Amino acid sequence: LTYVKAFGKMGYTTKLVAQLMRDLGSIPAPMNSFILNLGLQSLHLRMRQHCENAQKVAEFLQNDERVAWVHYSGLKGEYYDLAQKYMPNGTCGVIAFGLKGDRETAIKFMDSLDMINIVTHVADARTCVLHPASHTHRQLSDEQLKEAGVAPDLIRLSVGIEDVEDILDDIKQA
Repeated sequence: LTYVKAFGKMGYTTKLVAQLMRDLGSIPAPMNSFILNLGLQSLHLRMRQHCENAQKVAEFLQNDERVAWVHYSGLKGEYYDLAQKYMPNGTCGVIAFGLKGDRETAIKFMDSLDMINIVTHVADARTCVLHPASHTHRQLSDEQLKEAGVAPDLIRLSVGIEDVEDILDDIKQA
């Protein structure tokens, strides 16, 4: 794309917004910097809770007969030993799993959640969930999803810091 040809006098400004700010970020306003600093000050507490909650949720999912598979570095598996070596205080708050069924089963599960938010965030204080096949990659066929490494049944769950029993109750009922 030649920005001047495509956008005329606005070419440079368009390039700044479309490319440079996307790649490098902008300078945050003072209030945004203050809020970011506040968040960083409690990050160690929040991450501990994310990890503890995610471990419990991953263990629940692994033992639920309605779940086809679970990928979480805190569970015994391919990357477990490395996770224990490099992250001895907890791995992360993000779990990938698939339900027994197909894309429609995953969509029905998502639509049935009450407390858990359907958004693309990760590491939010709230528990957030996303079904890439029907959201971020919805334009792709099942074959194209597989080529891109996105299973049609894949659900990405970013476990928040709420009471873990509330998170589990919402997953169970959905």
